[in-house]
Amino acid sequence: MRIDFLFPGKTKQDYLAAGIDDFCGRLKRHAKINVRVLKDVKPAAKPDLLVKREEGALLLSHLEPKTFLIALDPEGSRYSSEKLAKSLGKWRDSGVNHITVIVGGALGLADEVLVRADLVLSLSAMTFTHEMARLLIVEQLYRAFHILAGTGYHK
Repeated sequence: MRIDFLFPGKTKQDYLAAGIDDFCGRLKRHAKINVRVLKDVKPAAKPDLLVKREEGALLLSHLEPKTFLIALDPEGSRYSSEKLAKSLGKWRDSGVNHITVIVGGALGLADEVLVRADLVLSLSAMTFTHEMARLLIVEQLYRAFHILAGTGYHK
């Protein structure tokens, strides 16, 4: 399985970037991992909606046509770690061999991205920074593979 992560702009907080790198390294034992950091769309006196649309268009332009898209959004479905693992297993068993995970910028994701998504996922009812959400989804996918494998990491 291959998992791509699309992130608009680099992770500025060093401790979060280190965590993302750590869990991506761990994930490489289970899947081919590719983190693609795209150019940040600069707000420069543009309305928020325009910034979101530009960022959305940029993200969508980097998607491969047949990828299974997971988009993070506060209004998305809330999965437990076990449900995410079960879903990952079903996707894998049904022939999904390429997943792309998109975490939007500070303004969230454009509607065009959410409409394209195969799964719109919320990490929590709480609010996290978009940079923290990056770390959380990478860790949760690592956890999902360990749940599927029946290892002790999940406990």
